[in-house]
Amino acid sequence: MTRDSSSRVLALWCPDWPAIAAAVATDVSPVAAVAVTLANRVVACTATARAEGVTRGLRRREAQGRCPELHVVGADPDRDARLFEPVAAAVAAVAPGVEVLRPGLLVLSARGVARYFGSEQAAAERLVDEVSAVGVESQIGVADELSTAVIAARRAALVPRGGGASFLAPLAVKELAAEPSLAAAERSELVDLLHRLGLRTIGDFAALSTVDVASRFGTDAVLAHRSARGEPERPPSARVLPPDLDVEQQCDPPIDRVDAAAFAGRSLAEQLHVKLAAAAVACTRLLVQASTGNGEHLSRTWRCAEPLTPEGTADRVRWQLDGWLTGRSEAKPTAGITILRLEPVEVVAAGALQLGLWGGVGEDDERARRALVRVQGLLGGEAVQIGVLSGGRGPSERITMVPLGDELVPEADPNAPWPGRLPQPAPAAVLGSRPEVALEDSSGASVYVTERGVFSSVPYRLRWGTRTWQLQGWAGPWSVDERWWDRATGHDAARAQVLLGGGSAEQKALLLVCHDRSWSVEGVYE
Repeated sequence: MTRDSSSRVLALWCPDWPAIAAAVATDVSPVAAVAVTLANRVVACTATARAEGVTRGLRRREAQGRCPELHVVGADPDRDARLFEPVAAAVAAVAPGVEVLRPGLLVLSARGVARYFGSEQAAAERLVDEVSAVGVESQIGVADELSTAVIAARRAALVPRGGGASFLAPLAVKELAAEPSLAAAERSELVDLLHRLGLRTIGDFAALSTVDVASRFGTDAVLAHRSARGEPERPPSARVLPPDLDVEQQCDPPIDRVDAAAFAGRSLAEQLHVKLAAAAVACTRLLVQASTGNGEHLSRTWRCAEPLTPEGTADRVRWQLDGWLTGRSEAKPTAGITILRLEPVEVVAAGALQLGLWGGVGEDDERARRALVRVQGLLGGEAVQIGVLSGGRGPSERITMVPLGDELVPEADPNAPWPGRLPQPAPAAVLGSRPEVALEDSSGASVYVTERGVFSSVPYRLRWGTRTWQLQGWAGPWSVDERWWDRATGHDAARAQVLLGGGSAEQKALLLVCHDRSWSVEGVYE
């Protein structure tokens, strides 16, 4: 079916954006070999790195083995969003209606820019030039449907009207899951299943009947099938946007710091989702607006494949405010933000969200989160913290405490090799106070760990306060000698596990740590 130009979508894609943003943030040339890692695996890399054999999914050490000059940077969504704001602002300056799908990818209606610049080809060239002026390379794709336009942008293609299905047909079926901002989390599993069924191209999948797809697969497969056939991905809806869903906050004093803006954004996101839940709807397109003390008005629309959760809303508000306040675009405000406003532009029925057992969208979790946010409002952002698995050798070192609402980034990579790390199982309780104990041999002499990393004598009993236990067993010691070259930050210690005697009710296992020939309890096993 031939579509009118008013429904055409233009997508602008910045290749390898996480790697490009990481290069800019670390003052490395974007043409250098750069890789972004998450959980010790490569999630994005530059073209130069790919030329050396680095690909997504490689372990960090293997990637460095293939490319010794590789610059490795950790994943940071805040950084990606902050540095993408100048790109979005450059496009918005000449083309209204910009919607950000994710940092590195935005879309807008092709109708206005095609009429203004004379044709879709001329509009694409102009937008590429505008983004190039910011110092970023980009590609444009235009098609009848959003997902087709995004796939076309990866090939810098302008798909003729009504030619979406023909354009997609020869492409590999994995292209349907190539863009996570347009697909549900289970899309990769669907693509893997289709490949195992022998459906290797998008055309093969599109050839299936709609009835067969709907009866065999889930809802996301039906959406993917519509996309593969070049059909409208969101069927027309007569749903009217419920009134009074907007939320607004007066900021007094004006906000000029990212941490304060992020805290205000979290609070506003909670208020928005309370209203959305009351109206039985969920938001799929969110407009973030801000006004400054100098009368400046900033706005940006974020579009999502799936309905936004409170956490997703708070993330996008934080990213956008971070981009405005610390970005390098000409739209950077000259005064603090005095009004912050969130407006749902497009909503769907709340049934599109995963409901909790007692109704609502994770109602119990949301109630707890709102309570914790109120605690933060009373005591400060650092008052409520979440533990994140981190890298380290001892149990206390393997926990990074992060304020609620901040990105859950550990201080050290938990998947990196940690020679001398405490073996499993981990203690059930880690004692922050580390009470001192005495470890003795059968003659009553103190037992310590020698420079060779062994016990000075065989452990026999343990004294803790006024109590004495005979040991039923022990394991270790495991020596730790960290940063031995730096006296100020170095750490020399040893750990051991001991099983205390007594009745079954009194038996317990402890994790001990020895430093300067003195023992203390670091953890208790259950």
